[in-house]
Amino acid sequence: MSFPATRPRRLRATPVLRRMVRETSLAPDDFVYPMFVVHGRQVRREIKSMPGVYQLSVDQAVAEAREAAGLGIPALMLFGVPAVKDAVGSENFSEQGIVQQAVRAIKEALPELIIVADVCLCEYTDHGHCGIVRDGAIDNDATLEILQSAAVSYARAGADVVAPSGMMDGMVRAIRSALDAEGFVNVSILSYAIKYASAFYGPFREAAEGAPKFGDRKTHQMDPANAREAMRELALDIEEGADMVIVKPALPYLDVIRRVRDACQLPVAAYNVSGEYAMVKAAAANGWLDERAVVLELLTGIKRAGADLILTYHAKDAARWLRDELRV
Repeated sequence: MSFPATRPRRLRATPVLRRMVRETSLAPDDFVYPMFVVHGRQVRREIKSMPGVYQLSVDQAVAEAREAAGLGIPALMLFGVPAVKDAVGSENFSEQGIVQQAVRAIKEALPELIIVADVCLCEYTDHGHCGIVRDGAIDNDATLEILQSAAVSYARAGADVVAPSGMMDGMVRAIRSALDAEGFVNVSILSYAIKYASAFYGPFREAAEGAPKFGDRKTHQMDPANAREAMRELALDIEEGADMVIVKPALPYLDVIRRVRDACQLPVAAYNVSGEYAMVKAAAANGWLDERAVVLELLTGIKRAGADLILTYHAKDAARWLRDELRV
């Protein structure tokens, strides 16, 4: 008998064979495509630090949503850039808020597309923090009332899912009770259960125009050094009624995604955030990386770590590349 008798390479011999035995599959159905909506018409303003990502007026957002749906992407996450900011983020819960307008327009054009509305204050407040600021600190419980109003407003506009991202204690329970009281019992909560105080959010703050005017967000977002604490946050959000949970960011926290996947039965999402996107785009623009190969590899890695859903700015490109692979 020749040595070695066991040859794992046999199952790597051809592309078709490799696909047949692949343990982790990646498909457009796995993606949620984040979009930034702004007031005006015919606005398509590229975000300098995120090539290929734009601030979009409602008419352009509808066109972008139609393109994403045509690629097989089932869901969008909407973030709004308000016309006016104030201390409580009033446009966040206005019936004429920019996200509310976008939800109604996209739902009218594409009723089957799932719309997820981010629920936070940072883009809407003049101070740029995720909650009501009193005496230089965030008032957690006063913030919950604003989040309730915003979530109900998004549900009334037609959002299928609301996604509280501010890491306020008790936010899931507060939003669930408000939605149920208004009759929106079938609107789901995708909670940012585990959101780290990450340096990878920089480009997003340009895109959403939501950088804090003072201080930082370390009093409410998690310390990047902590993983056991993530399990506590997860347990609380499950107990409060979350339907799905997010780990954010994704790539530096693949270990946390795996721990969350092993610890709960809810669908788990991971947010491949703006800084992760920007690094790949910059390296690809300089010819240092094969963008297609790297993006599909990193998204597969997030899925392999345990994510059921991936929020990613790469969604449209990745969906095209996956479609092309199936044609080969």
